[in-house]
Amino acid sequence: MLSRNLLAYLASRFCAATAMTMLRAGILWHVFALTGSAFHLGLVGVVQFVPALGLMLVGGALADTYDRRKIMIVAQVFSLACAAVLFVATERGWVGLRLLYGVVFLLAAATAFDSPSRAALLPTLVPREVFPRAVTLAATNQALAFTTGPALGGLLIAARGVGTVYAAYALLLAGSLAGLAFLRPDRRRGGGARSVTWRAIREGVAFVRRRQVVLGCMVLDMFAVIFGGAAALLPIYANDILHVGPRGYGLLTSSLELGALLTSLVLTAVPTIRNAGRALLTAVGVYGAATIVFGLSRWFPLSVASYMLVGVADQVSVVMRSTAIQLSTPDELRGRVSSVNMMFIGASNQLGAAESGFVAALTSAPFAVVSGGVGCLVVLAIVAAKMPELRRYRIGGVVDRGEPARTGTAAR
Repeated sequence: MLSRNLLAYLASRFCAATAMTMLRAGILWHVFALTGSAFHLGLVGVVQFVPALGLMLVGGALADTYDRRKIMIVAQVFSLACAAVLFVATERGWVGLRLLYGVVFLLAAATAFDSPSRAALLPTLVPREVFPRAVTLAATNQALAFTTGPALGGLLIAARGVGTVYAAYALLLAGSLAGLAFLRPDRRRGGGARSVTWRAIREGVAFVRRRQVVLGCMVLDMFAVIFGGAAALLPIYANDILHVGPRGYGLLTSSLELGALLTSLVLTAVPTIRNAGRALLTAVGVYGAATIVFGLSRWFPLSVASYMLVGVADQVSVVMRSTAIQLSTPDELRGRVSSVNMMFIGASNQLGAAESGFVAALTSAPFAVVSGGVGCLVVLAIVAAKMPELRRYRIGGVVDRGEPARTGTAAR
């Protein structure tokens, strides 16, 4: 299964994901250092979400029309140029909030084109029968990258300042581009739409609405993370609550991804989980409960452990959702369906950051995190009750073959 194409894809994704999470941690630290404001941490999420809302569906249609690898290359070259501007401005002392927010906006716009192509590309690199295992490998690779990025960012900030993070981001993106240069996907299995039109975009949205499993996965992820996400408030926890400084911030930020990485390693060693719907709902429940524990903790080891458990639950959710969505979608629609999924993910991550930042500004960081964990559990209960096909979904079942979901009835 570890073909040249899959290895090149994994190498490129590792570099890009490490760069992305390291940059995210660096920008949040930089914004907090300039403002000391939870409100501005939340505003970063809003700035990231706006271009995703406007461009992600277009990016998905492009992924179903043109060479997905080339789209990724163009988007990452643009991101590399943005990083170079940010590094020079920081080193020269020109950087301010306007520049930071402007770069965040441009990087989010590039991601709106890169992400649908990346998600739609993986299923074309391996046979369908081994795709669930390929998803687990890709998730393990991503978890390792997500663990490495924030930890490296914290170390670089402590040793040489935040400008070094922006330089390292550019170097890692260059590594991602090198991996893409070695990728040779099967062009017969990529793309299908004749042109980028509103009709083509609507086809992807309509497909998602008709499949209860696909829609349920996206809705559950979006609202659970909007309420339960605590990432934007980690600078406050590291500085003002746990008093552990930039090194502790790096460890705290990477602890979620460390939990995800350990979970991925376990998932690669065990048989594929067939009861994907039940596993997904259980994972979201653990995610919400662990978030509550993290919000209440004032002891750094407990904070790290509970945030690791958040990562454990999140990784199970990622693998179950990715497998269910991709196996339920025909290749000619994968770019557009992936773009809808990425919009949900973007909404969860960016609006979750905004929600936690704004609530923390009005109340406190612990209240924002704990109430968000409770909100996550409420969402879980509603989705489990209203979407029985998601609750009973099995890999290899009726919906898995791409047939329409029977709304309101259980897939058998």
